Amino acid sequence: MSSSSFTTKLRQHLAVATSIFALVANLEAAPPIAPQAKPVAATPIQHVIVIIGENRSFDHVYATYQPKSGQTVSNLLSRGIIDAAGNPGPKAKAATQYAAADVGTFTISPVAKSPYTNIPPPGTDGAPSVASDSSPAPFVTLAVAEAAEPDLPGKYNEYLLTGATGLPNGVVDTRQANVDTLGSGPFPITPSISYDAYTGSPVHRFYQMWQQTDCAASHSSVSIGNPSGCLNDLFPWVEVMVGTGGDGAPRPVPFTNITTGEGSDSMGFYNVAKGDAPYMKYLADTYTLSDNMHQSVMGGTGANHIMFGYADAMYYSDGNGNIETPPTNQIENPNPQPGTNNWWDQDGYSGGTYSNCSDIGQPGVPAVVNYLESLPTPISPRCTSGAYYLLNNYNPGYLGDGGLATPLSPYTIPPTSQPHIGDVLSAAGISYTYFGEGWDLYVTDPAGTNPYDAYCNICNPFQYASDIMTNPAQVQAHIQDTNTLYEDIATGNLPAVSIVKPSGFVDGHPASSKLDLFEGFVTKIVDQVKSSGLWSSTAIFITFDEGGGYYDSGYIQPVDFFGDGTRIPLLIVSPYSMGGIVNHSYADHVSIIKFIERNWSLPTIGPKTRDTFPNPTVATDPYVPTNSPALDDLFDAFTFPAN
Repeated sequence: MSSSSFTTKLRQHLAVATSIFALVANLEAAPPIAPQAKPVAATPIQHVIVIIGENRSFDHVYATYQPKSGQTVSNLLSRGIIDAAGNPGPKAKAATQYAAADVGTFTISPVAKSPYTNIPPPGTDGAPSVASDSSPAPFVTLAVAEAAEPDLPGKYNEYLLTGATGLPNGVVDTRQANVDTLGSGPFPITPSISYDAYTGSPVHRFYQMWQQTDCAASHSSVSIGNPSGCLNDLFPWVEVMVGTGGDGAPRPVPFTNITTGEGSDSMGFYNVAKGDAPYMKYLADTYTLSDNMHQSVMGGTGANHIMFGYADAMYYSDGNGNIETPPTNQIENPNPQPGTNNWWDQDGYSGGTYSNCSDIGQPGVPAVVNYLESLPTPISPRCTSGAYYLLNNYNPGYLGDGGLATPLSPYTIPPTSQPHIGDVLSAAGISYTYFGEGWDLYVTDPAGTNPYDAYCNICNPFQYASDIMTNPAQVQAHIQDTNTLYEDIATGNLPAVSIVKPSGFVDGHPASSKLDLFEGFVTKIVDQVKSSGLWSSTAIFITFDEGGGYYDSGYIQPVDFFGDGTRIPLLIVSPYSMGGIVNHSYADHVSIIKFIERNWSLPTIGPKTRDTFPNPTVATDPYVPTNSPALDDLFDAFTFPAN
């Protein structure tokens, strides 16, 4: 994320464009939350740690996962889309991808479609070609790698030196076997490409993801577990026709299936049955895996981290809570340019990223709103009148030192006064800290000129908030580097709520990181907690900001204009979630907020935020809530001792 600041160019790529993502609350500054007596936890959990990686969908990681006897999982293997070797299965047609035509007004479900015989070949996108000590990973020298990235257990450091593609950026990835004849659906990345290799990064922007999932009420079918009518069948087509957008520029000439650099990267998956993602598999085998966790916003890193922190989307304002209209070139317009098939008027890393979803006349908005309102049970867009919401990645309003970020980049959302989970925790006297790896270096390097500055500014929900960033004492209390996290675990002084973000070197983001590096980062924290006196009172939630544009076969519940999006992995690690259980309750990022609120008997963030949604009720299908919009609070993923 589907995300850090290695260089000025990469920070623009990830912090302005890439690679958490709502309901609309009161757009006025929330009244102060009245202090209350410090609540007692309702469970043995006294410490919650949330570790957020980048840009991997559930099927991308767990496509071939087979749980222990007595458990079931919904993935490509269980659906018969592939077999355990990763080859097409008896029901492979269920994942067939289509080419389409959109030459007029943006649609999320084009009518004119034709199946691919072979999806376009995957591309290298921005994956590193060679190792270098003077630029982001992979490095040449182990000493440089360890100095740049100090948060890995020793055995993982070697992965900072390996995995370069040996190919230019943005070309067909010829490492992939049968690259021109991959068939019409998902394909295994390994063994053609090593699990330890860098790969391209699929598009994961807002309107692109809505279009990739191809949702329409006419597709709805309760009998096959798809009442929302999302077919998930346009992933490669969106990648090759518009990709990450052109910032309003004309479509390049000539234009081919590799012009956007991605090809069909979105359809690649790893094979845990053959040894890929071994630590992710170990955690699933030992603790609890959710196969119904979703990214909360269609799109990328910034919007999904915001939704996690605020249980709401964030709108453009004057910095004091009052609605304002953003600059014209920053308003999304996904309508195709004349004479093109799906090459958009205004979208891209430095262009459109806001939409006024309360106005059905705004570009892109009718496609989503009309779909939501046409469902058998209509879903409210939950958009406040006149508000332009951030849909993709823009810099937060503040730098690490509390200064305004606008002088460094025009692609910056103004400071916000919207309430966040930190406000609720503070009012209750409950400690919390955002641990962002690389924070200390970032504070001294706000422009990202240091190539080893890999802190993710768009990932920190509190860096958008005026009540935190304008008060140095609040910054000191609630934002720290990860070295402090390790000290807190070792000394037993861990906050009640810890939100942990790895650096861009090890967050698992395709093209700029690798999944094995994220596994290493997680290993260090889990092992340290397990060997400390905190283990019996701690729950560790390990998830991702978004699916990164990777294909997923799971059900998507529309909850408002902003999402939900595709499934993402969620692992719940604690003494009370052991046994290799697979939890099927419908969840997204806000479910973790709901867990925190219920565990400490806290109020919701606001009267209209997503944490007010009820827990799901289900009929015969455990994956599909019958009371939409609904989000689980994840209490059913634990077995707590009886009082």
